[in-house]
Amino acid sequence: MPLSEAAFRRPANAAALVGAIRSLTDGARPLRIMEICGTHTMAIAQAGLRGLLAPGVQLLSGPGCPVCVTPAGAIDAVLALSERPGVIIASYGDLLRVPGSVRGDSLLRRRALGARVLTVYSPMDALEAARADPAAEVVFLGVGFETTAPGTAACLLAAAEEDIRNFSVLCLLKRTEPVLRALAAAPDFAVDGLLCPGHVAAITGAETFAFLPGEYGLPAVVSGFEAGDILYSVWRLAKMRAEGRPALENEYTRLVRPAGNPAAKAAVARVFQPADSVWRGLGEIPASGLAIRAAFAPWDAARKFGFAPGAGTETPGCRCGAVLRGVCAPRDCPLFGRVCTPADPVGPCMVSSEGACAAAWKYADGI
Repeated sequence: MPLSEAAFRRPANAAALVGAIRSLTDGARPLRIMEICGTHTMAIAQAGLRGLLAPGVQLLSGPGCPVCVTPAGAIDAVLALSERPGVIIASYGDLLRVPGSVRGDSLLRRRALGARVLTVYSPMDALEAARADPAAEVVFLGVGFETTAPGTAACLLAAAEEDIRNFSVLCLLKRTEPVLRALAAAPDFAVDGLLCPGHVAAITGAETFAFLPGEYGLPAVVSGFEAGDILYSVWRLAKMRAEGRPALENEYTRLVRPAGNPAAKAAVARVFQPADSVWRGLGEIPASGLAIRAAFAPWDAARKFGFAPGAGTETPGCRCGAVLRGVCAPRDCPLFGRVCTPADPVGPCMVSSEGACAAAWKYADGI
């Protein structure tokens, strides 16, 4: 099949792929596949692929939503930072609604109570806010994976070049490989293959995920985001299981190269270094985050403000952590659709536009 975007939008091709997947999975133990990208989460739910491929294929959501994996303790510390005189918090929109340890207490609520909180679409918007208001301290919340890290790095490089001292970044960035290793080593990890994130691989390169088959015997496919992309990738994973031949394949060849984006990787390496990081539902994982290098200390909000998140607490009954590990479906959480809804979310998986619970609610996926 041609790997063009147009080809993956043809219903006949999708139908053929569904038939091919069923021929490999009918009568066999269900094929359990985890996706680790929030865009995949939404694409799977929107296209109804979970129901279409059941019962032969079980599609599980993993820790692919950056807002969702940010722990409650970090949110608590951000909320405390928003109370400091003269501080402006700048953030992507999803993070504004994520509660900390106290249900309903979020940056959006703090803004309603008078805190200076900006919604921005890029870190450069936050840098512009610092230029426009030199009397304020503008703190950009750098949330995301390898996909957003280059843009945050570019912003820090620009701030340093212009010597804009009233701007800083609170680095909450995460790294994909360490969390996948932590998942694969967990005793409750029961996955037969992985859909690897095309957006991350566009930066890091497809070969970043070669350790999955090489060290863990797990088939892996770097996948695009059309429904046909995902179906094609599921078919390749089903075929690898049937043949007993785990490998890494790059389905998203129209964007992803084996070595990724050298310029983006160089910018990230110049500004950041790996650091231990806490993930919601997974705890602290060595070298799974990024920290701002000492050369950029004047623009590091953690150094500037003594950012020291506590442990934080989750709302009783919320199973976001289990959802992020792929051991609980959103509908299996006792709060889902009863206490926790998009209008009044309890946990971040219902808040974020990339969250598994938000996807399940919006598209009635698996309900």
